Amino acid sequence: MIETRDLTRRFGDVLAVDRLTLTVRPGEIFGFLGPNGAGKTTTIRMLAALIEPTSGEATVAGCRVGKDDSRLRAQVGFLTETPGLYDRLSTEANLSYFAHLYDVEDVPGRVEHYLKWLGLWDRRAEPAGTLSKGMRQKLAIARALLHDPPVVFLDEPTSALDPEAAHLVRDFIGELRREGRTIVLCTHNLDEADRLCDRVAVFRQRLLALDAPAELRRQLFGRKVVFHLKELKPEYSLALQAFPFVSGVQAVDRRLLATVQDPETQNPALVLALVEAGAEVQFVGELRQTLEDVYLQLMKGEAAPREL
Repeated sequence: MIETRDLTRRFGDVLAVDRLTLTVRPGEIFGFLGPNGAGKTTTIRMLAALIEPTSGEATVAGCRVGKDDSRLRAQVGFLTETPGLYDRLSTEANLSYFAHLYDVEDVPGRVEHYLKWLGLWDRRAEPAGTLSKGMRQKLAIARALLHDPPVVFLDEPTSALDPEAAHLVRDFIGELRREGRTIVLCTHNLDEADRLCDRVAVFRQRLLALDAPAELRRQLFGRKVVFHLKELKPEYSLALQAFPFVSGVQAVDRRLLATVQDPETQNPALVLALVEAGAEVQFVGELRQTLEDVYLQLMKGEAAPREL
């Protein structure tokens, strides 16, 4: 659905995006993660044909950036970080205005469809400026979807929203995926990206890593199995270290943490070895690294695990 090759953007002497090459698959939620000034917004603005790349190339929904820009803009929806609604116009009038700009057929029907879908139909006559932040954000997302684009760019869709409003917006994004749309999500909310995104790109001017959140965790940290024991003895650690697939063992209080790659397959042998060594295993769990751990590790070392 989206492909870039050596996509680059400079603003004078400032390099904003450095030779970005990636593929976004049809129907996935793809996350762009990075600090302020990393080039995330610049990237999606290039992909939406709002600014030109300095060099490189990109294709979005079959349209070449810089070649088919008018057709490309008709294929994408774009939510900016600041919605920019007309506060004095009613909720309904806001959508109607933009629907006419998009040459949408049956404007009243499309507007009614999205207002009802988003739970805003009862507020259709109220000025947009009177809506809550969550409702305004949902209205802005509806504006980006009026022309039924197959690709949707969302720039910080839950920024500055309270937890309830953010939850509503995340649920709506999930609905878009179920419709089969391709969604590119820029966010600072790493927990949100972990829950929503099929794959994420960690980005700071250049691509540092790209894969599913779980796969990035595995690549950087492995998987840590936690064995809770009645008591801890040195021979229990030695029993786990004897396995070639165990890359590390830590003893913490009455727990052993073993780093492995495939716990589902390897755990039974580890439990059996502990029992044979005399350990009383109370229960077994897994210590999960967060996407925040992955992000901070990549920002610190700028390592680049790549997609398999």
